[in-house]
Amino acid sequence: MKKDTHPQWYPDAKVIFNGEVIMTVGATQPEIIVDIWSGVHPFFTGQQRLVDTEGQVDRFMRRLRRREEIASQSEKEEVEERSPLKLGIEAFSAGTRAEKALGEADLTTVGDVFELYQEGGDDALLALQGIGQTALIAVKRFLRAEGLIE
Repeated sequence: MKKDTHPQWYPDAKVIFNGEVIMTVGATQPEIIVDIWSGVHPFFTGQQRLVDTEGQVDRFMRRLRRREEIASQSEKEEVEERSPLKLGIEAFSAGTRAEKALGEADLTTVGDVFELYQEGGDDALLALQGIGQTALIAVKRFLRAEGLIE
């Protein structure tokens, strides 16, 4: 066997807590300094004591706040992306004839059609060539379902 491969063994190594020797054990170091031991640990003593090394609680709270900020920001982005005003005119399900008529009038999004409806009401939409009562009903039904009109 090789010499000096094993560390030196101290059969009476001292375990020190707050400057006091609390026990002796066998170890590879002559003294072991500990911050917490079973005599003061809340689990063994039944006492509640906050052990906060280097602001772990503060770091956790910062991470938690940051996570909540990111979640609320992504939630806002989702709501903005789902805005019905950004949808195409296909969302109305008014038929190909009505979609073609709206496209020819340069109304490509729900927002464009909603703007025209706000300005002129039913008559503004019916004035478009190719938009009839059925298409108007489909448009109004969609706008009501999205909460844009009453």
